Amino acid sequence: MEGGCLCGGIRYRLASEPTDAGWCHCRTCQLNSGSPAMAFATVPAGDFVLISGTELIGSVASSETGERSFCMRCGTPLLMQDKGGATVDFSLATLYEPDRVQPGFHIYYDSRISWAEADDDLPRHPRSRSESGGV
Repeated sequence: MEGGCLCGGIRYRLASEPTDAGWCHCRTCQLNSGSPAMAFATVPAGDFVLISGTELIGSVASSETGERSFCMRCGTPLLMQDKGGATVDFSLATLYEPDRVQPGFHIYYDSRISWAEADDDLPRHPRSRSESGGV
């Protein structure tokens, strides 16, 4: 699978199938995406391979332990990684064929914006899945 940013300056390839696809309703994802929730999936850090645009990658610390990367030209949010983490979470909407990966759950649902109720039957976790007894 391949994807990229809005302006086309950054292109990437996934070297493995994404896992743990879901919707995140945390306030950080809301601010990062400008949307009520952000759809994401996970791959091993080394399996998110930049094809072009390395010089356009910007990053910002989004928490004490996490960092988010984006295109410095167009602002497209691309991925989030915990410092020293073995995996990255990337924005599903940046895939060229986003329909190939379906979200399977909601996290941080207690942080959802009241006018943005999810209209699906996916599991809803108040915070992270691990805090809710999930993976």
